Amino acid sequence: MEKAVFIEKVRQNKVNAAILDRLEDLQAPDAWLVSGALFQTVWNVETGRPPEHGIKDYDIFYFDGRDLSWEAEDEIIRRAAAIFNDLDADIEVKNQARVHLWYEQRFGLPYPPLSSACEGIDRFLAIACKVGLKPNGEGGCDLYAPDGLEDISKLLIRPNPSANFQAARYLEKAARWKACWPELSVVAPD
Repeated sequence: MEKAVFIEKVRQNKVNAAILDRLEDLQAPDAWLVSGALFQTVWNVETGRPPEHGIKDYDIFYFDGRDLSWEAEDEIIRRAAAIFNDLDADIEVKNQARVHLWYEQRFGLPYPPLSSACEGIDRFLAIACKVGLKPNGEGGCDLYAPDGLEDISKLLIRPNPSANFQAARYLEKAARWKACWPELSVVAPD
């Protein structure tokens, strides 16, 4: 799937389009709309479902290493709530510079400090999840998809062999996705 086709399909989801149109207003450095909101919208378009079908939340990753306090992240979260308050959607905002501070306590595995939002995208459990879009300041979007868009277009879920993979979490997410999109092919972890 070409970048332009991917973006056109993603923007068919009105929530995605609004987030991308307003993301720069967040004034958060290195901010990206990531993962499920993107690939699940494409699955919906590909399978003839409403673009918002089955999407649990809309994740925004940003990276700001200048202040790792919860208060600084909470300020961005509150700003996002104001910017997106008219959208009927659960929008989750996370500073990827802070993830290493809480990840092990929540998920039981150590998590090294990151140096960009894209490094956070790299750590998703499945290859299809590793995707992000951000406005490029010229009316378009930059795409981050280090493994390409093929798994998304093929409705394929396979494990991301990078760090922090947890088979139980992968299988739990894959089961939820398979229930929403029965056409999916799911590769079991080794």
